[in-house]
Amino acid sequence: MTSKPLNVSTFRRDFLASFVVFLVAIPLSLGIAVASGAPVAAGLIAAVVGGVVAGLIGGSPLQVSGPAAGLTVIVAELVQTYGWRATCTITLLGGLLQVALGASKVARTALAVSPAVVHGMLAGVGVVLVLAQVHVLLGGSPQQSALDNLGELPGQLAAPNTHSALLGTLTVLVLLFWSRLPSTGPLRLIPGPLPAIALATLTAWSLGWDIRRVELPDSLFGGWDAPALPEGPPLGIVGAVLSVALVAAVESLLCSVAVDRRRPAGVPRADLDRDLLGQGAGNAVSGLLGGLPIAGVIVRSTANMEAGARSRTSTVLHGVWVLVLALSCGPVIEQVPLSALAALLVVLGVRLIDTARIRDLRHHREAPAYFATLVGVVVLGLGEGVLVGIAVMGVLALRRLTRLSVRAEHLFPEPEDGPVPIRTHVVVEGTLTFLGVPKVTRLLQEVPPGASVDLDLNVDFMDHAAFDAIHQWRLAHERQGGRVDIDEVHEAWYERAVTGDMSSPRKSPPSARWWAPWANRRRRSEEELDAPEVSPAAVLLDGVREYHGRTARLVRPIMAELAMEQKPQHLFITCVDSRIVPNIITASGPGDLFINRNVGALVPRYGSRTRDDSVAATVEYATNVLDIRTITVCGHSNCGAMAALLAGGTEVEHLSGLSRWLKHGNHSLARFLATDPSGEDAPPLTRLCKINVMQQLDNLLTYPWLRKRVESGEIELVGLYLDLQSANVEILDRATGAFMPVPDDAPQARTAT
Repeated sequence: MTSKPLNVSTFRRDFLASFVVFLVAIPLSLGIAVASGAPVAAGLIAAVVGGVVAGLIGGSPLQVSGPAAGLTVIVAELVQTYGWRATCTITLLGGLLQVALGASKVARTALAVSPAVVHGMLAGVGVVLVLAQVHVLLGGSPQQSALDNLGELPGQLAAPNTHSALLGTLTVLVLLFWSRLPSTGPLRLIPGPLPAIALATLTAWSLGWDIRRVELPDSLFGGWDAPALPEGPPLGIVGAVLSVALVAAVESLLCSVAVDRRRPAGVPRADLDRDLLGQGAGNAVSGLLGGLPIAGVIVRSTANMEAGARSRTSTVLHGVWVLVLALSCGPVIEQVPLSALAALLVVLGVRLIDTARIRDLRHHREAPAYFATLVGVVVLGLGEGVLVGIAVMGVLALRRLTRLSVRAEHLFPEPEDGPVPIRTHVVVEGTLTFLGVPKVTRLLQEVPPGASVDLDLNVDFMDHAAFDAIHQWRLAHERQGGRVDIDEVHEAWYERAVTGDMSSPRKSPPSARWWAPWANRRRRSEEELDAPEVSPAAVLLDGVREYHGRTARLVRPIMAELAMEQKPQHLFITCVDSRIVPNIITASGPGDLFINRNVGALVPRYGSRTRDDSVAATVEYATNVLDIRTITVCGHSNCGAMAALLAGGTEVEHLSGLSRWLKHGNHSLARFLATDPSGEDAPPLTRLCKINVMQQLDNLLTYPWLRKRVESGEIELVGLYLDLQSANVEILDRATGAFMPVPDDAPQARTAT
């Protein structure tokens, strides 16, 4: 992975962003250290190492690493079991294990853990954190388990330390108030935890309250002792190392993926294997120096991006600022009340219980694994809870693998239709094994003899017992005068079994109905061929019915998530030509593309005398409301609009609206006429179709506000060209003005300037 070259503008952004991240990191590092039962200095050491070591080596430029709330339960258990110095050794060994995993290029396998288990684990950690830190907020001490903390909570509530409780409440109120400030206001430039902790500290100091405060050694490394070997059963120690390494790795990689999805234009993609190497090196160094385990932290990483960071310089500098503060401002840190830090952790723990995530998991029917993991972490412990969640997820996966849906629709002819056979549409979806044979055969036996049957097999697996049952029924039905048309929508399991093909099951493009034109959808029987031609409206409604029968059930979970809000990633401007289907050529789905289609894929220039604001309105809404960062103009071969321009508009001069609209293409025509065609063997129409894409990208840059955002790197422009004959898409290289094949492993999309 290559890093973006550093320039003055980038450094200025990173320098300012590093201070914002530093202000976020300080209170969180202190609070997590206290919650983990570790020395407070360990949190600061981890923040420094996470910024400098993981920041320099890691594979995600904008990710910020440090002590993570998701690791507090593990660390607290390790400190209670083995002591602090041995915990440092476990952290060191966990880091070395992460380095080995990163070097083995297995980082992406960590993402195989179900998000339901990961987020259930984090929610469980949040509950444990809240139950423990509420006691500290009220002036008490946490117990050794979440259930003990819950049992002791009524007594703690009945007899709190008044001053501690007031400071904790004040901290919570400031955090809640700060989160509701206008996002564009100047105060939001300051992270909420900083004023909350500062106000609580100032209040306690000015009133002279006698409360528990942070304790630091005389210097950051003044009380340093070499890590000690843990004593206990070897299997338990190995399990502890694995827990630290794997939980930190999964949390970091999930954070890296989340950051990568939101990275600004021009920032390199994350290298997950390198990121795991960086996290491992950071944990090894942190453990050696007496720091907490580190992981990528989404709160700090988000603050880093929102503050304008563009490279890893911001991450590294924030670690330097933490080091400077720790070395020079120890007396100030020692004035911070523990109850204020506990209040910060209570709010953080509540936020780990993400209710929006629960709704998403319910849509995907994975909520049982989420709640099983949550309860397991709270009741049994983190490792045991994760195992419970994985077990529940396995049961859910097994249930899905054996799930089978079978349904049939019988269409009986009207008397006036004459001797037309009954038509039956049977749909089988899921995994078709011997377990589902009774269900399938029971429904097939209900098909009337002599009926014309369309059997859709949308199955991801079919064993021999299932094939034999369907094949024998088909032969019997056809002997009785019926017709059976089997259409395999997913993979050709049935066809492969009939032909004796022993190769791997192939996908079946001829049967993939979702992209085929209506005329190619279904083989028609002799009766249908003799029937009168149906109207276009009837064909359309037949397609809608097919959508309801085949596709609606499959896309319903996705559409339910998108029903209340859209978050497309690209504005896609293309022609109205019926042969162009953007979602096919980009392999995208609902919610991915914000599409503007017009005759010729034209973009009227800013201030054009031929007024038309439809495209400008689309661009404004996409970039200012939807916050889309990529605008693509896609042209195509044999474009009728470009052919009309070449003909001087004579073919459409009787169409006043179209003639007026095509005036926006005159700049493309002028550019075509001014271009030397020597050395090119492409026909004039093909050359104009490609030049039109370049010109429309230039037209976008005539809008001053858009040009400013493109030049600053906030928005990138992309040119595409679809050759209809070959069905291949090419990408515009603006440096050479040539359209190039899209490489198999595409680099960063080229930014127009």
